Amino acid sequence: MKNKVFLEGMRDGVPIGLGYFAVAFSLGIVARNAGLTPIQGFIASFFCVASAGEYALFTSIQQAASFLEIAIITLVVNARYLLMSTALTQRFDPKTPLIHRFLVGFGVTDEIFGITIARPSYINPVYNYGAIFVAIPLWSIGTSLGIIAGNFLPARVVSALSVALYGMFLAIIVPPAKKNLVIMISVLVSFAASYACTKLPYVSQLSSGTRTIILTVVIATIVALVKPISEEQ
Repeated sequence: MKNKVFLEGMRDGVPIGLGYFAVAFSLGIVARNAGLTPIQGFIASFFCVASAGEYALFTSIQQAASFLEIAIITLVVNARYLLMSTALTQRFDPKTPLIHRFLVGFGVTDEIFGITIARPSYINPVYNYGAIFVAIPLWSIGTSLGIIAGNFLPARVVSALSVALYGMFLAIIVPPAKKNLVIMISVLVSFAASYACTKLPYVSQLSSGTRTIILTVVIATIVALVKPISEEQ
């Protein structure tokens, strides 16, 4: 059974990993400009699986920022993962050992969170390990190859390769939205609110990560109050 679940995680991790590879490749070009070697880029990507977080990391290195500045900016940009991890804690079997919770938390990304939360019942850490086993190495390798290639490939080609991530996002949100009216309304409201926040004064000046945190807390709170889910569900 564990092998089957692990393979399911690997299967679902393939499109995520391919999308990560393309995005990480473009980040590798930024890392190269910051003076990182392919090995350094691989290590940085392995321990910071976040595009916005890594971009902030590499640009901070390029600007010769202090260790404290780098740590703070990376924490702020990646703060949305605190919300995702909090949501996942509600889906663990109470008997799940701390080490499994820690390892699942290490591999939390937007996309892996999406496929994890979409599965019914309790979280099976083995499933996450399968997805992480594919996604994180491709992310790290993509960064290293981006550093090696530099500006060899046109920017349009690199951007086109990342389209796989958008297709994967649609594959995550469309099926549950078709089955549940509350989810559908929440998704549509999230789209509209996210777009509005890019146009509104003051709010539009916030970073995309900060806007995501604010919208997640506000919309999730409203939905939880209006249509709460019972403990049995």
